[in-house]
Amino acid sequence: MLIVMKPGVLEEDIQNIVSFIEAKGFDAHISRGKINTVIGAVGGKIIDKRAIELIDSVQEVIKITSNHKLVSRAFQKEDTVIKVGNAQIGGTDLAIIAGPCAVESLDQLESVAERLSACGVKFLRGGAFKPRTSPYSFQGLGEEGLKYLRHVADKYNMYVVSEIMEISQIPMLLEYVDIFQVGARNMQNFNLLKELGYIKKPILIKRGLSATIDELLMSAEYVMAGGNRDIILCERGIRTFETATRNTLDISAIPVIKKLSHLPVIVDPSHGTGLRDKVAPMSRAAIAAGADGITVEVHSCPDEALCDGAQSLYPEQFEKLYTELKCIAPILGRTL
Repeated sequence: MLIVMKPGVLEEDIQNIVSFIEAKGFDAHISRGKINTVIGAVGGKIIDKRAIELIDSVQEVIKITSNHKLVSRAFQKEDTVIKVGNAQIGGTDLAIIAGPCAVESLDQLESVAERLSACGVKFLRGGAFKPRTSPYSFQGLGEEGLKYLRHVADKYNMYVVSEIMEISQIPMLLEYVDIFQVGARNMQNFNLLKELGYIKKPILIKRGLSATIDELLMSAEYVMAGGNRDIILCERGIRTFETATRNTLDISAIPVIKKLSHLPVIVDPSHGTGLRDKVAPMSRAAIAAGADGITVEVHSCPDEALCDGAQSLYPEQFEKLYTELKCIAPILGRTL
């Protein structure tokens, strides 16, 4: 349930409610809005909501029937804005996350990052551990790749986004990565999600290959229940009967999620289509539909890429796309 406090209540009143519901076995999650403070009571035993509504400092008590309580608009009406250094994801800013699918070498990463930085990109993506369908495909450089990412990002004043595969990698990634990415195949790795709820860095969760929007929100709920509020949701295409593209990019998921949740939503048109010439139009469509940003793959020589070259943009193609998005952004009240 959600306990909405009256405007202007004292901190003492809030803590009294927290103590009351915790004594009943609930976990208390506080969301401080511009007008009201909302306390989410999760888990615990059955409690008579009328007993809470009679407390003077309480405005109302709302029962939430959905399982994703903390990620819902009912818990927090204002959009979540995630700060990463001098950049942010959510709010009026559009976040552009770009870089190669996989880190292949220091020179490869530098050549891409230099062009991205010149455009104004703040977030550098790259896979150090690659979950591949075939065990014989390139699996990534591991920690060496993370070192390259950190070195290049620091050189160009960028922030690192990279994928985590398992719980044991958390201490290693904490040293190098600014945003932890949970890939589509790990979206329902609940043990991993629980552990990521305890760290103090943003988590980017990609929608699973055949996951519903509700299942995506529930994955975010796992992380939020652990205390980590900095979560970014990513629509990256789902598996359907259509074979013309790698996946079917669900643009409609953007407004649907925006209505249900306060969390920022970005789109991955590279995996969503799997085709280089489809990335730019779907990026424009995503921003027009209300996405808070995109994550795109860029490679200096896609034809020689060790991973997903067919969906990677050439630097000059990305530069053209970035210019187009800068024209679209002001129409939607966004900045880039």
